[in-house]
Amino acid sequence: MSRTIAPVFSLLLATSILLIGNGLQGTLIPIRADIEHFATTTVGFIGSVYFAGFMAGCVLGPFIVQRAGHIRSFAALGALAAIAPLVHALVVHPVAWALMRGLTGFCFAGLYMVIESWINERATNETRGRLFAVYLVVNFVSLTLGQLMLNTANPAGFTLFAICSILTSLALVPISMTTSVQPAPIASTRIYIGRLYAVSPVGLMGSLVVGLTNAPFWTLGPVFAHDSGLDVFGVSLFMTAAILGGAIAQVPIGRLSDRTDRRRIILGISLGAALGEIGLIAARGLGAEWVLLLAGFLFGCFALTLYSVCVAHTNDHSGKESFVSISSGLLLAYAVGAVIGPFAASIGTERWGMSFIFMFSAAVHLVFAGFTLLRMKARAPLNATERGEFVAMPFPPTDPAPPELDPRSGDNAEGNGRQIS
Repeated sequence: MSRTIAPVFSLLLATSILLIGNGLQGTLIPIRADIEHFATTTVGFIGSVYFAGFMAGCVLGPFIVQRAGHIRSFAALGALAAIAPLVHALVVHPVAWALMRGLTGFCFAGLYMVIESWINERATNETRGRLFAVYLVVNFVSLTLGQLMLNTANPAGFTLFAICSILTSLALVPISMTTSVQPAPIASTRIYIGRLYAVSPVGLMGSLVVGLTNAPFWTLGPVFAHDSGLDVFGVSLFMTAAILGGAIAQVPIGRLSDRTDRRRIILGISLGAALGEIGLIAARGLGAEWVLLLAGFLFGCFALTLYSVCVAHTNDHSGKESFVSISSGLLLAYAVGAVIGPFAASIGTERWGMSFIFMFSAAVHLVFAGFTLLRMKARAPLNATERGEFVAMPFPPTDPAPPELDPRSGDNAEGNGRQIS
């Protein structure tokens, strides 16, 4: 294993540092916005702008890397991303925060794209599976550490924003000092949404649903927890509980989906996510911290695992379609949903209160469950020999899923990167 990791250790280290900083920043922003008495709709809008920047970074990132190369692109994007947290602390205004969140989303999409294409360049068909497993562990552990770092200083002050900036800047060091050969320029991948829907309606719509429902959690979940009576430590535990739920449940749910029609599992996940969201609403009314944490864990077990099963289901039906094209198309559908979800969920809070965040998500999951049931009646399931093997994925809100590194891609990956177009 050490021989597998050694050539990409600096890249994995940079990924870990970036994810810790971005995980901290993602929770800090809504908490600080709540402290500053920003309206919930404003917080939702700021979250939507982040995902709009994320989507733009996925589209334009390959052009930047083709023009400037991997190291210089990483340095430029990292420098810009390091500025954003400091501006948040210096200019406490919704417009400035929205602009900085959009910039952050754009930069981090490009930063991860550089790292992932570089790791993929160093992977072989024999080592790709092990590298992907290590990459997943780095993602989940770093994201959890980012949540817990919220407790290192007062979110009403300057320190945590400075830590976010320091971590982003620090991630430039292992990339700048690596002796690994730069990969070939990132290739372009064209996406045809109509064709992708024909390949797998449930997979494409499921990715959209993940954006519509998970993005409000990442954007407004800390506000929900804080408004429910949790202190800063409690908020960090709430977010961590959901992340752990998603990380722990991915493999068992995925393995179960390998043994049956994945749409049955997708249906069950959607209903389970709706149950978790209803549980969060009920837990808020009870006022018991442990109940809220348990409901958050249940939510994570289902809502944060849906994307992986949707990717697996779509690839089961992909035939001769490019693996990278399929994965990029699902990422685009996710990003569209993520742009809409936070702001849409926040609008109803003015009338129905903070619980509407999860009322919205539960309604979306239930509608998707009905859609999945209809598709199960319209198309016969694949047999066991036609289904591929499930592979757990990083949570899409944090990181553009690396399709080329995914062990299912093999020699079918197009080039070393992707472009949403």
